[in-house]
Amino acid sequence: MYKHIQSGWLLLTLVGLGILLTGYLGILCSNWIALTVFGMLVICAILFASLTVTVNNNFVEIRFGVGVVRRKFTLEEIKSCAVVRNRWWYGWGIRKISKGWLFNVSGLDAVELAMRNGRVYRIGTDEPQKLSETIRKK
Repeated sequence: MYKHIQSGWLLLTLVGLGILLTGYLGILCSNWIALTVFGMLVICAILFASLTVTVNNNFVEIRFGVGVVRRKFTLEEIKSCAVVRNRWWYGWGIRKISKGWLFNVSGLDAVELAMRNGRVYRIGTDEPQKLSETIRKK
């Protein structure tokens, strides 16, 4: 079984700065808009702080943060996988990209899963070779 947790340190730093700023403005000025943005940023930090990728004998599962946002693929669905490099503008989070969907919290390296139904998914990881090799072996 393969399990790897990648933290989105840059994302957390930027969101953390936003949390500090909006929290300060919300409390200092009693501004409900700043407090609302503060709450939304806290929720984003909790939901997207990390990306956990698990590969077992049946599934490839990806989970963001505490696991509310997740996606699971059966190994039978996967036609092929390859190590790829994302464009910098693809960003972080869950994104629709030109070839399919991207799940990423940090960096540009990813593993691209080509599915039997024609869909394509990219999983951002700081261990692309190891993840790709694990999926191929299964």
